Amino acid sequence: MLRSFWSRNDVSILFDGMHGAGGPFARRLLIEELGMSEDALMRCNPLPDFGGCHPDPNLTYADELVKKMGMAPDGSADESIKDLTVLPTLGAANDGDGDRNMIAGSQFFVTPSDSLALICDNWEAIPHFAQRGGPNGVARSMPSSAALDVVAQARSIPLFITPTGWKFFGNLMSSKELFDGKDYTPFLCGEESFGTGSDHIREKDGLWAVLAWMSIIANANKDVPANEPVVTVKDIVKKHWKKYGRHFYCRYDYEGEIFCPI
Repeated sequence: MLRSFWSRNDVSILFDGMHGAGGPFARRLLIEELGMSEDALMRCNPLPDFGGCHPDPNLTYADELVKKMGMAPDGSADESIKDLTVLPTLGAANDGDGDRNMIAGSQFFVTPSDSLALICDNWEAIPHFAQRGGPNGVARSMPSSAALDVVAQARSIPLFITPTGWKFFGNLMSSKELFDGKDYTPFLCGEESFGTGSDHIREKDGLWAVLAWMSIIANANKDVPANEPVVTVKDIVKKHWKKYGRHFYCRYDYEGEIFCPI
């Protein structure tokens, strides 16, 4: 399904490797396996100094991708862009070691918490879950929003809210083997700092999240003829908000601050 949909002339992806370790894997998946053109990749050659950039996939440091997706620095639409057909359908970025991800549509930023909730609600479109009957457990870090909570409740999926730290997700993934408890796999989890993952590995997986979104978009367009406008990332997220409501949260990062001793 991915190859057939993403080979359409009216859809495209732009993946920003941020000169990190994920670039070669993106090339293997997107170019060699799915047959996309080199235009789908940017900064996918790993460099020891990350090309002088800070390889953090967010609106601040993935600013080049943000511009190419038609967004202003705060993630809102850049109203100066009139021809939206030139914008990629899906934009994504990985961090330096390829385990975190940022997701965006044309002129539309998807927060990490919304991304996690949408992956949960659209599990039927994602082979890892669809082939195993859906997630048996989901979890989020405490600082993230409650977007996942309402989806888990509506779909009767056990939900866990953990302290920050991927080890807490790992404990839940291994609950049966390590603690002789309930098996919560297939498992879905995520944190506010753009980390998303499942039980296929005991760690965040940025490219897996990108493939999940590619599957969600392809599934949303499965009945849309090639000559009709595609269902966009913005359409998918707004439909989700209409069903479940919109959740907000805020994270502040303090860098290089000078603190006076008390």
